[in-house]
Amino acid sequence: MKYMVILVETLLVIVLCAMPSFPAERPQSIQSKFTPPVAGPAILSIIPAQAEPGSRVMLFGSGFGDMASVFLGSVEIPASTSDARQAEFSVPAKLEPGLYVIYLKRGDGIVSRPYTFTVQPLRPVLTHLAPDRISACFQGGEREVFAYGQNFSEKSMLFFDGAGIRSRLISSESIAFNVPQVAGGLHQIMVKNTPESSSLPLGLTIETRPELYQVTVGDDHVSYYELIIDGKNFQQNSSLYVDGQRVGGRGGQEVSEREQLVYVDCTRLIYLRHPYTPASKLFQIQVVNHDGEESQVVSVNAP
Repeated sequence: MKYMVILVETLLVIVLCAMPSFPAERPQSIQSKFTPPVAGPAILSIIPAQAEPGSRVMLFGSGFGDMASVFLGSVEIPASTSDARQAEFSVPAKLEPGLYVIYLKRGDGIVSRPYTFTVQPLRPVLTHLAPDRISACFQGGEREVFAYGQNFSEKSMLFFDGAGIRSRLISSESIAFNVPQVAGGLHQIMVKNTPESSSLPLGLTIETRPELYQVTVGDDHVSYYELIIDGKNFQQNSSLYVDGQRVGGRGGQEVSEREQLVYVDCTRLIYLRHPYTPASKLFQIQVVNHDGEESQVVSVNAP
């Protein structure tokens, strides 16, 4: 019996030694499938940080991609990008002034961090007045002036020497107004869209210097006749100088008791002339206003 146990153990050892040996299996490593997030666009600077409608704005930063849009509030604006670091867009022309949230949306839908951007009111531009000179004695429609420029609207107000006056909007490029009855000289015209948004001023001249257009012989009253003087900027106290002698005018010494100057309106004076003889002669006349402004000297051939 003892020999049988020894024989079985010997056979078992032989079988185990005859079996092929296998290396021990090593645990396999588990590779991670986590993908890092894609970096979004980053805005580093906005130039300018505030602008009027229609203005060009530049964004500088990184990760803008080849295609992008800029949002001002809910308004999407196409932008042109360069090197994924620069984007350019135009503020929409009809965008209302105010404070907006601005951000960039890349072509893949990823957006940047939001910032604030101010849309300023359109600044009116005043280029010229037509006419830019009027006579002080103009009345009614003669005193109408047109202001030409850009960016005028129903909210635009015209200012005359710093005071707002009634005006009429013709288009976004013209405004009409009537010049108020003010003293002569140079006056300032300006257009404002808001109290903070105004044009540069232009000058409007109101002329008060008298000017002679023509002199004609009027009615004959036997001992005297009428010399009709047409022109502009005559005043009720204007004086007429005939060959250096003053006729009419406040405080003026008449050439004689018979010589008179009648004021009709700012465009006409009538000189009641009493000639010594009915024969025509050459003499010179000039109108002078009370402030010393003088007309040109005109030669007249009449009795």
